[in-house]
Amino acid sequence: MRPAILNPLFASVSSLPGIGPKLVKVLTRLLGGAEPTGARVIDALFHLPTGVLDRRLRPKLIEAPFETLVMVEVTPERYIPSTGRGPFRVYCSDDTADLTLAFFAPQTTWIENALPIGQKRWVSGKIELFDGMRQMVHPDRVVDEAGLKALPLIEPIYPLTEGLYPRQIQKTAQEALARTPELTEWQDPAWLRTRNWPGFRQALADLHSPQTPEAVASGSSARERLAYDELLASQLALAMVRANNKALPGLAIAGTGVIAARIEAALPFSLTASQVHALADIRADMTAPTRMLRLLQGDVGSGKTVVALLAMATVVEGGRQAALMAPTEILARQHLATIQPLADAAGLRIGIITGRDKPKERTRMQEALRNGEIDIVVGTHALFQDDVEFRDLGLAIVDEQHRFGVHQRLALSRKNAAIDVLVMTATPIPRSLVLTYFGDMDSSALREKPAGRKPVDTRLVSLERLGEVVSGLGRLLQTGARAYWVCPLIAESETLDVAAAEDRYNHLASLFGNKVGLLHGQMKGAEKDAVMARFIAGDLRVLVSTTVIEVGVNVPEATVMVVEHAERFGLAQLHQLRGRIGRGSDKSTCLLLYKGPLGEVAKKRLEIMRETEDGFRIAEEDLKLRGEGDVLGTRQSGMPGFKVADLEVHRHLLPAANDDARLVLSRDPQLTSPRGEALRALLYLFERDEAVRLLRSG
Repeated sequence: MRPAILNPLFASVSSLPGIGPKLVKVLTRLLGGAEPTGARVIDALFHLPTGVLDRRLRPKLIEAPFETLVMVEVTPERYIPSTGRGPFRVYCSDDTADLTLAFFAPQTTWIENALPIGQKRWVSGKIELFDGMRQMVHPDRVVDEAGLKALPLIEPIYPLTEGLYPRQIQKTAQEALARTPELTEWQDPAWLRTRNWPGFRQALADLHSPQTPEAVASGSSARERLAYDELLASQLALAMVRANNKALPGLAIAGTGVIAARIEAALPFSLTASQVHALADIRADMTAPTRMLRLLQGDVGSGKTVVALLAMATVVEGGRQAALMAPTEILARQHLATIQPLADAAGLRIGIITGRDKPKERTRMQEALRNGEIDIVVGTHALFQDDVEFRDLGLAIVDEQHRFGVHQRLALSRKNAAIDVLVMTATPIPRSLVLTYFGDMDSSALREKPAGRKPVDTRLVSLERLGEVVSGLGRLLQTGARAYWVCPLIAESETLDVAAAEDRYNHLASLFGNKVGLLHGQMKGAEKDAVMARFIAGDLRVLVSTTVIEVGVNVPEATVMVVEHAERFGLAQLHQLRGRIGRGSDKSTCLLLYKGPLGEVAKKRLEIMRETEDGFRIAEEDLKLRGEGDVLGTRQSGMPGFKVADLEVHRHLLPAANDDARLVLSRDPQLTSPRGEALRALLYLFERDEAVRLLRSG
């Protein structure tokens, strides 16, 4: 399927001149790659410079600025061999001043050949003062007059790895560029002229052989051109997945509204406007003859679970079954506890399947599902194992799985199953990331909190005042309050000066006795369940925990959240942790304990937490501080990352890429026109070629 003209780019880097097996291993470590070929030519091509060495400044020594890259002409006068751990020194001069060149762990023969006594040489590096003398440590270049003429004034700087020298990666990049063919232009010519962008190959050449320092900047015309190419490939792939999904046959599900009405009547509050709107979107999707694939975002406490239950009720009204999958057993059981009373009031038959079920109970549940005796099943990923069969599954809800990536959605599409899918996340996702990673999905957002929720009083407190915080907690406990105390680690660390959950538990238990409990991810499931049950019942008043309580835990009576070493947590984590309180009618307080002095990023993060409870604003700020890979977990999840595009810098290009992708497919759904054929090549270049296979299967 890949255009033959691209094959040289997908060959191993070993096909390039001068790259043997040892260098292939080093390059694979740097560039990535899989067996058997390791790193490929295209990996080197898209390994772009992050800066430049600017050798245009060539002063006399007397005029050379300190700590600035300069190229100076000097004459070596004598060698001073190293003594002990000292450097090998070469004393040099020009007609204005002296300069010492210092080499640590030197190769003496190379130095003597490169810097022969009495012969002029050009050296490049930064000059510093050492013992009142000008010194340059390890010049990055030493050349004669002929070498100077061949040396580029502007030299690209690439990210490196151990065992790889700058000139090796520079040479590899140039060889990869030489393998890059001139390709048919896939961008609209008028668009390129408007943006003053070069062609694809020229953009790569401008970056790998920069003529000015500005050429490699993130806002340069060359990098913007390639970033837009990548964003267009991403948006085109998502649009193709979306079109394929819409083309798949589904089963229209029209509920009667009877069961949903019973649930709404049992609710202690009225639905918010966002909940009503999201439900209308979901029900419209389910009544359509195509499969639903929708993302439901909801801020902490916005009522996603109620929306999910009402959606599942609609499916049951239509005679089919529904499944709700959560990422952890704690969250699955929390969902069950939340929806069980409402399900009972509405006459819904509900069950749970997790990885910890006893064989007899699991068999009973499987038979009930297969026979249609269960309407709604809640569980972990165990729900989708091969031995779990449904009589007629109509709706699958995947909770807290915004790592449910495009590849998984493609796999679901290929199954051609007439199942509606709703993906929920309690971590609001910035608009640009929704467009980037979920462009194949319809999206709904819950922005209001249910009526009666009071704002959480968030305070920043130095760890130097830990004693005051503990004393205040003791006074609160006497009033019957319940509190979470979250620590970043389970046990003491030799490398991080942070409190451990076990140590904090021991400390608080010595003061407050058996009213203090401990919860962390390394405990067995039954132990965790028992601790949570005691906290919910009020037997425990303080729950010392790691971030295992970050999502889904719902104890309305808990009104205090203490986060120790809050500067170690991300914004999204802090927002989720704070969301564990403020769920009842009583006033709640969140104390973010920090150890100073704070860095700029940590300080900004904590100030944002103090300023706002708006999860959508927090998500945008988190994106600015961390970048899209960390915010969504794409670096660990297998969701597609970007080679060139940086959403913080290039997000302004996303809407145009999205519009262009949709326009292309509306005019040329199979990409058979000349531009369509060129765009197929683009999809391969940026490894969104999974979407091309959809065209073939369609």
